[in-house]
Amino acid sequence: MTYCVAMSLDAGMIFASDSRTNAGVDQIARFSKMKVFARDGERVIVTLSSGNLSITQNALNLLEQRSRAGEDRRTLWNAESMFDVARLIGDALREVKTFDGPFLTQNNIDSNANFLIGGQIRGEPHRLFNVYGEGNFIEATPDTCYFQIGETKYGKPIIDRVITRSTSLLDATKCTVVSFDSTMRSNISVGLPIDLLVYHTDSLRIGLQRRIEESDPYFQMVHTQWGEGLRRVFAQLPDPDWT
Repeated sequence: MTYCVAMSLDAGMIFASDSRTNAGVDQIARFSKMKVFARDGERVIVTLSSGNLSITQNALNLLEQRSRAGEDRRTLWNAESMFDVARLIGDALREVKTFDGPFLTQNNIDSNANFLIGGQIRGEPHRLFNVYGEGNFIEATPDTCYFQIGETKYGKPIIDRVITRSTSLLDATKCTVVSFDSTMRSNISVGLPIDLLVYHTDSLRIGLQRRIEESDPYFQMVHTQWGEGLRRVFAQLPDPDWT
């Protein structure tokens, strides 16, 4: 299982993903689900992926291969808008699933895969897209300024209570860490390390990129204080007087 979250705020963008993959209780591995394509001053593109790892890896590898080949076609490096980038990834996802999907289905293997794609290309505002397994996609709006993929239900309540379009990047980062801690507390298939990236509006460069390991002191502090805080607030709630 996977947990990925991306936020598009007035101040910038937050991207985060866990790194655990599993195909059974005894087949646990680490793979980064975050991929960054950046040229300072020109573009920053971040992808987060969930679902079948071979499908998502091959879709990205296909795009990178075509970019290096110098073919006379639109690529991640010459796309004029983030909308074009979302189309490229959606098309690559369809192509890989069309080729590999039938063989996976024959062996009862789920070929579902999803992407979150966000960033900024010079000349347009930063944008965030959720690309579905069928290759179609939707874009984040001021009313819906974040997307999640993978194991979403445990981290969603905290994000819904905290995040708005005007939330600061520091608060959004803190909220993201809490949402991951809550998810990992309830689902062992989501696990450390967490890949985190912070992007500041119109900077056209990566602001912060960090891998949060189990030994990270800030994560351990959040884990401890969030749990203690919840128990403390719960204890302070008045008892029901319905009887």
